[in-house]
Amino acid sequence: MPKQTFFHLSKEKQETLIQSAKKEFSRVPLHEASIANIIKYAGIPRGSFYQYFENKEDLYFYLLNQLAQKNQARFISILKEKNGDLFEAFIESFQFMIKSHQNQDNKNFFKNAFSNMNYKLENTLANNVYEEEEKKEYLNIISLINITNLNINDEHDLHHIIKIIMAVTFQNLVQMSVKDLSIEESLKNYLVQIELLKKGFYKEAH
Repeated sequence: MPKQTFFHLSKEKQETLIQSAKKEFSRVPLHEASIANIIKYAGIPRGSFYQYFENKEDLYFYLLNQLAQKNQARFISILKEKNGDLFEAFIESFQFMIKSHQNQDNKNFFKNAFSNMNYKLENTLANNVYEEEEKKEYLNIISLINITNLNINDEHDLHHIIKIIMAVTFQNLVQMSVKDLSIEESLKNYLVQIELLKKGFYKEAH
C-alpha cells in the first residue's frame, strides 16, 4: 500500500504517478521495470517516489488493486442492469475487459502481468472477494443476484458457482493475453464455456 504522503497528493498528481507506472509496466514486466523511467514520466525526483511507495512492487500491486476495484464496481453496476442475472453480468463484464485490450498499452500491461504470473499477482488481479476485508462487497454482490434460475440449494452453492465462473473468466483473460487471441476468438471461447456451465456437464439418466 502507498504511504500516507501519497494520499496527501492532489488527485491529479496521484493519477499522473499511477499512469506513469502503468506506462512503464506496459513497456516491460515488473522485474524489468525501472523506477528511473517512472519518475521521469511523472516528472518527480527519486526521493519523492520513496516518500510515496516503498519500492516498485508496492506501486505495482497498488495499481493492480485499483484496477481490480474498478472491475468489481463495474461488475456490480452491470449486475444491477441485468436484474441479477449472474451469467449475463459476467458475459458483459468479460466483453468490456477484452475490448479494453484494443488499447495497446492495456494489452501490453496485461500481457506482461499474465506472462509472469505468481500467486500474489493472480490473487490481486482476480480480486478475491472472499477475503475478510472484502466481505462487504461480496455480500453486496450476493444480495443482487437473482437465484430463481440457478440450480442451487443454498448460499454455499452460490459461493462456489461464483468462484467457478470467476476462475473461467480469469483463465480466458490470461489465454487472450498470453496467446494474443483476437477479441472475436476470445469471446467465442468464453461463451462456449459459459454455456457449458449453464447447462451442466453431467447428463442425468432418464
